[in-house]
Amino acid sequence: MKPKQSRDVAAWQSWFDETYPAVGEIFEQLQSRELLKAAASSLAEAFDAISDSLASGGTLFLCGNGGSMADAMHISGEMLKSFRQPRPLPVDVARRLSVEPEGAALAEYLQAGLRAHVLGLNPALASAAANDQQLPGIAIAQELVALAKPADILFGISTSGKARNVHLAVSVAHAMQMTTIGLTGQAPNPLSARVDICVAVPERETYLVQELHQALYHQLCLMLEARFFSADADAALPQD
Repeated sequence: MKPKQSRDVAAWQSWFDETYPAVGEIFEQLQSRELLKAAASSLAEAFDAISDSLASGGTLFLCGNGGSMADAMHISGEMLKSFRQPRPLPVDVARRLSVEPEGAALAEYLQAGLRAHVLGLNPALASAAANDQQLPGIAIAQELVALAKPADILFGISTSGKARNVHLAVSVAHAMQMTTIGLTGQAPNPLSARVDICVAVPERETYLVQELHQALYHQLCLMLEARFFSADADAALPQD
C-alpha cells in the first residue's frame, strides 16, 4: 500500500522498491546523506503528489524570489528536457513531425518533458499588476489564477518561509483546490504551517538552506524522471 502522507521513510522505501525500482534506488541514495535524510519522508510525499498530478495531465507551478527563483528556474530546466537519462518523444508526435519542415531533425533531437512553469518571469504582467492592482506581491498570484487548474501543484520556495508573494500564491492555490508544496529552511515557519506538504531543511542561514535545497530538488527531479522515463515506468504521460 502506498504510504500516503506517512512519516515513515522505510515504508516509502518499500513502496518505491516494489512499484518503481528505479525511483527506489535514487531514494535510497538520498538517505545516505545525513542532512538530506531528515527531509526524505516529506520529499517522498512531494514526489508522490507531483507524480500523480503529472500523470493526470497536471502542471507543476514553481515560485520563489532571488536565489529561490533561480532554484525554481533550475527545477523547471531539469523537468522540461532530459536530465540524466533519455526521454524519447511519444511515437505519435514523432510521426506527425515527419511531415513538417525539418520534422525529421526535430524528431531526432527533441526530448519529452515534464510539465513545469515558473511564475514571475513575465515582466509585462509584473509591471501591469504593480501599476493596476496595487497589492504588493500580487503578480504571481494573478498569473496562477489565470493559468492553473485543480489537478495542478504549486511548489513555493522560501528559505525563511516568509515570502509574501509566495503566501499570496498559496492562498490562490488553496482556493483553486490545488495541492501546495513548500521548500523551506528550518521548520516550523510561516510557509510550513500553510502548505499541504513541507520539505524543510535543518538550516536557517540563507545560503546554507539553498545549498541543501539544490541537493534535494536534484533528487526530486531524478526521481520524477525515473518514474516516467525508466524501463519500469507504468504509463506514458498524457498528451493533449
